[in-house]
Amino acid sequence: MTQSFITDDERAPNEHPVAVVASRHLSVTTRAGSGTVPVFSNGDWLAPTRDVQRAVILIHGRLRNGDTYFELAQRSCSLAGGSAADTLLIVPQFLATADVDAHELPPSTLHWDWTSWMAGENAEGPAPISSFDVLDAIVDTLASREQFASLAEVVIAGHSGGAQVVQRYAVVARDEASLAARGIALRYVVANPSSYVYFDAMRPVGSVASAVSGEFAAFDRARCPSFNRWKYGLEDLPAYSRDAASAATLEARYAQRDVTVLLGGADCDPQHPALDRSCAALAQGEHRVGRGLAYARYMALRHPEGLARHRTYVIDGVGHDAKGIFGSAQGLAALFGTGL
Repeated sequence: MTQSFITDDERAPNEHPVAVVASRHLSVTTRAGSGTVPVFSNGDWLAPTRDVQRAVILIHGRLRNGDTYFELAQRSCSLAGGSAADTLLIVPQFLATADVDAHELPPSTLHWDWTSWMAGENAEGPAPISSFDVLDAIVDTLASREQFASLAEVVIAGHSGGAQVVQRYAVVARDEASLAARGIALRYVVANPSSYVYFDAMRPVGSVASAVSGEFAAFDRARCPSFNRWKYGLEDLPAYSRDAASAATLEARYAQRDVTVLLGGADCDPQHPALDRSCAALAQGEHRVGRGLAYARYMALRHPEGLARHRTYVIDGVGHDAKGIFGSAQGLAALFGTGL
């Protein structure tokens, strides 16, 4: 197995400093304080532009390798026929404390536990700012008419650990009003996450096949007391969401949002080294593709009137591989609107 494959497949260990840190930075300020986040982008996205029509925010996986994901975003954009002139690519980098120390970064740099950013948890320093606050700051910047006069669409996408961020953010994001006020569409693209947020205690029963056909039952909490806690359910929400609306309201908002789930048909290894095998994750299914199909069925059963803006695609022959997912016809369509 080559190192390139290891990097793409996210099998490599994640608890060591990243090799590359982005040179650009975004300032994030909340009531809890302020900090900066490294950002890869294909231009000076903080300077006014009248040409950009689409912005794609791509979230890296658990390896925090924003440089790899930025290269992937550029490659996929080129395959879709886009260019830096009309498509803005943004890859924020959610660093660990060890990254800040190893690269001797400024004390203003936000840093998390190795993977806590994947659940929207607060940074360990310099201020308790959520990874969701970072996405809010990017969206607010993109909503500026003075900054982006021609922007028509924003896409927030992620693979693996990044997809966990995107799916949770699509559930609890405070609102889309700043973009909607300008008529800017917002789409979420969730690719090969290990788990999803459920809205009640129902979980798939038995095999993958039975889950897909619609068999769900109330889960026995005694088997896994944490099965419905955040990030697997809506109990014990993170600080970002402590003042969130009711579960019913969160679900109603999520059902109305534009969400595409991309699943690698070959991402079906129940022993994959980067697969979440906690009891809460296993309550959702044996492996990623099974969990994704079960969740699609779960949402469909809860919304018999239809989920017009939700869709799930299985990409045959692709495993846990961001390049394969986002280089596919379905992936390019989800990111850049080709063929949609």
